[in-house]
Amino acid sequence: MPLHPVAEADDKSPFGSLTADEFYARHSVSHSSEFITNPRGLRLFTQWWTPLPPAKPIGVVAVVHGFTGESSWMVQLTAILFAKSGFAVCAIDHQGHGFSDGLYAHIPDINPVVDDCISFFDSFRSRHAPGLPAFLYAESLGGAISLYITLRQPGAWDGLVLNGAMCGISAKFKPPWPLEYLLSAVAALLPTWRVIPTRGSIPDVSFKEPWKRKLAIASPRRRIGRPRAATAQELMRICRELQEKFEEVEVPLLIVHGGDDVVCDPTCVEELHQRATSKDKTIRIYPGMWHQLVGEPEENVDLIFGEMIEWLKTRAERAGKEKNLARAAEDGGA
Repeated sequence: MPLHPVAEADDKSPFGSLTADEFYARHSVSHSSEFITNPRGLRLFTQWWTPLPPAKPIGVVAVVHGFTGESSWMVQLTAILFAKSGFAVCAIDHQGHGFSDGLYAHIPDINPVVDDCISFFDSFRSRHAPGLPAFLYAESLGGAISLYITLRQPGAWDGLVLNGAMCGISAKFKPPWPLEYLLSAVAALLPTWRVIPTRGSIPDVSFKEPWKRKLAIASPRRRIGRPRAATAQELMRICRELQEKFEEVEVPLLIVHGGDDVVCDPTCVEELHQRATSKDKTIRIYPGMWHQLVGEPEENVDLIFGEMIEWLKTRAERAGKEKNLARAAEDGGA
């Protein structure tokens, strides 16, 4: 049986011919959701998946989706994989994405988005999984957001899995010259104007399997369009800023990336791996694979995510033992 639930999807629904509830039951996970309101008055959609009893979670995985993505479509299938592997999994739709409020796919400032993630993830951990080892799993722009989270919360996370992380935008995908150099002027005058072209649409250059590409754009909440000027400028600024902070990254790190990714430059995550001060860091660059690794053929998907699950379980067990020893030492000292 395939490891990753995406094998059971079709080009119209992540759940194939099943309902969502039938799909959850098939994979022995429960699902819940709620809207929260952030300090800016935006209603944000959050959801979580946990192993069905009698299984008990061995850790937490907080999922951070990418630009134009959401937590309720293809990313949800990876969340289900983590949950059926023993983790309590939570996710949030960023402003302007999925079911959350906000102008579609518009992020003129990444900092409030990082704040939203931290607030929800901290709340989820305290309510549903206090004391359990906790990890971040992030795709594309979510990788940049997750790096900011770990930089703001040193020591709070037991590991970070970066899948196709946006540490640098590929020159093959950036706006052509001279538009790249006019972004600041356009963003200041017309921040929401969708005038900035890129070299190809994100789904077309991200998903190798044609049926998975169709599934990606089949979401009723996804719209195809060019990035808005202020958002494009912010994405490029984020990459520059993070590249200056690579030495500050100390969290245990697993980096997986397609060698033929033309959206997020593989050389930038290689530099992150080299410069990060994490004592535990692993990188896997898969030759010939594209930006969305879940969009690869089934055998590649199971290889990549099998390694990912093994990495998470090993570190959850290690972190759990360390936390138990620390608690025992505190109790003995008391």
